[in-house]
Amino acid sequence: MSDERPQNDDVGNVDVPGRVGRTGRTAAGVLAVLLAVVVALGLQGGLPHWVTGPEVTETTTAPPPLPPMDPVAIARTVEPELVNINVSIEPTGMGAAGSGIVLSADGQVLTSHHVVKGAEVITVGDVGTGAQFPATVLGYDSTADIALLSLNGAEGLPSVRLGASSALRLGDQIMAIGNAGGTGHPTAEPGTVTSLNTSIVARDAADLSRKALTGMLELDAPVASGQSGGAVVDRSGAVVGVVTAASGELTRTDGRATGYAVPIDRAMEIVRQIRSGAPTDTVHIGPTATLGVLTSDAAIGGARVDVSIYGLPAYAAGLTAGEVITAVDGHPVSSAKTLKYVLNVRKPDDTVRLDLTEPDGSRRVVAVVLASGPPN
Repeated sequence: MSDERPQNDDVGNVDVPGRVGRTGRTAAGVLAVLLAVVVALGLQGGLPHWVTGPEVTETTTAPPPLPPMDPVAIARTVEPELVNINVSIEPTGMGAAGSGIVLSADGQVLTSHHVVKGAEVITVGDVGTGAQFPATVLGYDSTADIALLSLNGAEGLPSVRLGASSALRLGDQIMAIGNAGGTGHPTAEPGTVTSLNTSIVARDAADLSRKALTGMLELDAPVASGQSGGAVVDRSGAVVGVVTAASGELTRTDGRATGYAVPIDRAMEIVRQIRSGAPTDTVHIGPTATLGVLTSDAAIGGARVDVSIYGLPAYAAGLTAGEVITAVDGHPVSSAKTLKYVLNVRKPDDTVRLDLTEPDGSRRVVAVVLASGPPN
């Protein structure tokens, strides 16, 4: 249950492809180049002959070009190391599908946050064996669109080989692999790296929320709905990115949509933070605590309560539309996003003290016991 209302800013045409809907289901998901120039300076005089030596002419032969990527062989290697993710969003009964990357034999799976956002039930199918596992969310960073899952009862799963996104160069051949269309059968799309550091605003087709993402890999590879959370691999089959979004605009040259991915170096930083058990303002660990309100930025500063959802803690504590949350446990709340960050480090059953400003300007303090909710 999100505690922050999606904003309706005017943004570009980049869609999140990670979750794909069936009947009664929603769809949601997917620059700097440093050139080193070495200049040899010829020093005139002042050096003994044994240093300068006679003039030597050296001929450098360019290395032969690498052979083309073998998409079939790479897909055959990587596909068993991926999983298909299906989620159920209660109480609406809506469902969605996405992809995941197996990081460990005991079932730790890397995926996109938006694939599991709002999910009450998560079921993961192993591509290699067809086995089905219930999954829990170990943690996530919604600002980077990364989540880490644990598959209950999993053992002996084949895990991926991780590469280094820092080693990528423009024009490198890559391939995006994931559960396109939610069919349960991975689809591989070869392409090239067209940017190493792109900023986008991605729109989640499930709830129409929009999110700014920075430092993304841009790919000339047409990723599709259901592939979010899937793998971007290099020519050796090592994972170098996590599929996140796709542009809705086709290129003029070949009609292919552009794909975007979180670099694996950044994704694994978040995984290590989750594994450490230490939450931050953006990295949430364990079950999600919810207050049960939809909020927006208040004109006077703070998080304005727009909806207090029936049956959840805020409603039970008497919060009503129009009240403004200005502090949590004495920590100032300046906006709806600040409230989200403050609650991000709380756990279900924690008691928090809310400072409220009423529409008439009066103030009150309310204690609320947080409930367990789906990933924000």
